[in-house]
Amino acid sequence: MHLPLLLALLCLSACGGRVPAQVEPLPPTGTATLQVGAERTAEYLPLLMERRVAVVTNQTGRIGERHLVDSLLAAGVRVVKVFAPEHGFRGDADAGEHVKDGRDVRTGLPLISLYGTDKKPRPEQLQDVDVLLFDVQDVGVRFYTYIGTLHHIMTAAADAGLPVIVLDRPDPNGFYVDGPVLDMAHRSFVGMHPVPLVHGMTVGEFARMILGEGWLGPGRTLDLTVVPCTGYEHGMAYAPPVRPSPNLPNLASILLYPALGLFEGTIVSMGRGTDMPFQCIGYPGCTLGSFRFTPRSMPGAKEPPYKGQECTGLDLREYGTFYSRLEPRLHLGWLIGMYQAAPDKEAFFTPFFDKLAGGPDLRLRIRRGESEQQIRDSWKPAVEAFRLVRARYLLYPEGR
Repeated sequence: MHLPLLLALLCLSACGGRVPAQVEPLPPTGTATLQVGAERTAEYLPLLMERRVAVVTNQTGRIGERHLVDSLLAAGVRVVKVFAPEHGFRGDADAGEHVKDGRDVRTGLPLISLYGTDKKPRPEQLQDVDVLLFDVQDVGVRFYTYIGTLHHIMTAAADAGLPVIVLDRPDPNGFYVDGPVLDMAHRSFVGMHPVPLVHGMTVGEFARMILGEGWLGPGRTLDLTVVPCTGYEHGMAYAPPVRPSPNLPNLASILLYPALGLFEGTIVSMGRGTDMPFQCIGYPGCTLGSFRFTPRSMPGAKEPPYKGQECTGLDLREYGTFYSRLEPRLHLGWLIGMYQAAPDKEAFFTPFFDKLAGGPDLRLRIRRGESEQQIRDSWKPAVEAFRLVRARYLLYPEGR
């Protein structure tokens, strides 16, 4: 058996109902003093009063049990419209599904989708706006599209001469930096910035980097305010109280997402259309693993891959509930093992894979049979260079 495949199988002891001895449970979520940016109303409400406010948010924009938009209206803030990212304002649209504009049933506010025809607000949509307020829970992964939406909001605001306020939230994957750095020749909406696959930054920190590194483009300046969290550090475990998207229902799926998200560009299902999305992998006839699941149509996954077909593969749920002390944290063993076990290797990768990986390099190295360590060594210099840049924009200690 090839070494990468053997390592992949060894990493998967959770499939047999056992957790490796070299992992330890997640520490308690947050601290008694943890406050997300939205909860620190004294810091930003004065900046909104007597101004026309456009809110960029989804189901994660909350102050306690109440939606941010409802809280702002109750406080007398003049909210004029809501811009919604991928999955829509209520967060129930499929991944990649175009979301139409409309109106919020509860408030009557216009809802403008930034994951439909346009991914950037049009100038006429900002003519009645004085300030843009951004509050969306991210998960710290380059191909998660919310930071792409953040970039387009900042660009549109810079062009219109409008300020942007970012209400920060913790990054559940903020305890490490790993993965290939995007080759800007392969820039797309699932990879807009020259950062590693796991960048280890909150949206507030990332906004500071976008502005500070000049990624908005030549000549663009922006009045940016970040309302930081209190009581947060990057080594802290954090489970978002609201799922950030339909197929990331729990902390296990969020922690597994950086590694399993790459399977979006392969023949492998990540469990969309099941009760365990991004917590299992497989496809019909897979010979790696014996776990079985059958995708079905459900909210957030109306037409999942292999709908109605039994898939065989690996159950990673128990593995995903633990914070691994094993290195590497971004495990490639599952991807390498699935590729080596695939009967048709030419069909294993789809064209979308290179966009997710940030270029063709990872795919080509896997095809050449390089080990996980060889692959990791290839991106190490770029990751270390990024760390130096990242350090200039951090708002929180690195922690443990």
